[in-house]
Amino acid sequence: MLACFTGHFANAQSVESLVMPGKVVRGHAEVETDCSSCHKRFSRSKQDSLCLDCHEDIASDVDEKTGFHGRSDDVAASRCAACHTDHEGRNADIVGLNEETFNHTLTDFELIGKHLEATCIDCHEPADKHRDAPSECIFCHEDDDVHEERLGTDCIACHIPNDWTEIEFDHDTTDFALVGKHLEADCSDCHDDQTYQNTRTECVDCHVEDDAHDGNNGQKCATCHSSEAWDISLFDHGKNTDFVLNGSHKEVACADCHVEAIVEALPGTACSSCHLDDEVHDGLQGEQCNDCHDETSWADAPLFDHDLTNFPRLGEHENVECESCHDSQVFASTDSDCVACHLEDDSHDKIYENNCGSCHNPVAWDLWSFDHNAQSDFALNGAHIDVACLDCHRSSLKSMKKTGGRCADCHRADDDHDGEFGSDCGRCHSDTSFRDVRSLQ
Repeated sequence: MLACFTGHFANAQSVESLVMPGKVVRGHAEVETDCSSCHKRFSRSKQDSLCLDCHEDIASDVDEKTGFHGRSDDVAASRCAACHTDHEGRNADIVGLNEETFNHTLTDFELIGKHLEATCIDCHEPADKHRDAPSECIFCHEDDDVHEERLGTDCIACHIPNDWTEIEFDHDTTDFALVGKHLEADCSDCHDDQTYQNTRTECVDCHVEDDAHDGNNGQKCATCHSSEAWDISLFDHGKNTDFVLNGSHKEVACADCHVEAIVEALPGTACSSCHLDDEVHDGLQGEQCNDCHDETSWADAPLFDHDLTNFPRLGEHENVECESCHDSQVFASTDSDCVACHLEDDSHDKIYENNCGSCHNPVAWDLWSFDHNAQSDFALNGAHIDVACLDCHRSSLKSMKKTGGRCADCHRADDDHDGEFGSDCGRCHSDTSFRDVRSLQ
């Protein structure tokens, strides 16, 4: 029975061989005698599954909808034999690829930009299957890689297929976002060695030649400068230091105060730290310059209140310039006696000593008032009221205070009695008229 079956099977095989329409292609030659490798008896629809069992890469594309066979709906819905007919001889082309009309959009690598100008052989080696052509840029552009693979092989992260030299890299995705003038800079301005990774981001790394401070201000350039314009300083002296710039200090150049490196602390914020050469008082007024001066003008002293001294400025003194009285700029030692400034105005030749304020006042030098009755021991009554000062004050006050205030001290020449009645003239005479004699009865 076994022999019968075997004979029957062999007979069937020979029959299939007899009806084979022609030789299969060279790639299928190994299974040419085994028709069941590609055909199912009486089931043409099963043939496609047999093809895909053998061509696993095509089966994967169809399942995952990738590659030409998976992306093309027409191809996926067709039977394999619709495009790939066999039994046409060993050298038959059952692929049927027309490179001129092939739609590359149906592959995993759409041709755009400069790739549209490339020929098939530029990417597809003749001995390899078209599907095996690599899709990574580096396989075709290795000679164009100026980075020598130091940036990896993900070329598309920066380059675009329209032009290899054209870059579309979003620098904001790095730790150094490009803003201001940095947007206008070429890549090579910062990345001169084409090694974009590990590039230093300190300003001084690129702008050392722009540092007008010669490194004296340290390397934290962003404290003052911005990427909008290098020559515009954003440093806020009031917020970032303990010394607010007011008045004329706003117009002062940084180097006028910061002679040494700005990163080094100044000797202090006292006025004398910068204005020692402007100090005309030789240090005798102390170091509290701001008691008198303000930051608007060093030459003026608008803050000084003279009324808080021992010499309030009254009357015409309010209109007098400081140097009129303080010629030495050492204000504390200035003599406050009137004669110190008004010696030339003393028409009394020092008879009345230096106490000018007894008669004169600061409203006007020629407006004077002296109350002889209240301010002296000799009240002026009668004819004495109309007597000129110099008629009695012929010598200094110091000398006159020794006279004792007797009539004879002034009227000795008027004494017709030659002193026989003593020096108390007032017993007979009155101060209304020397010639009037009072009755003794």
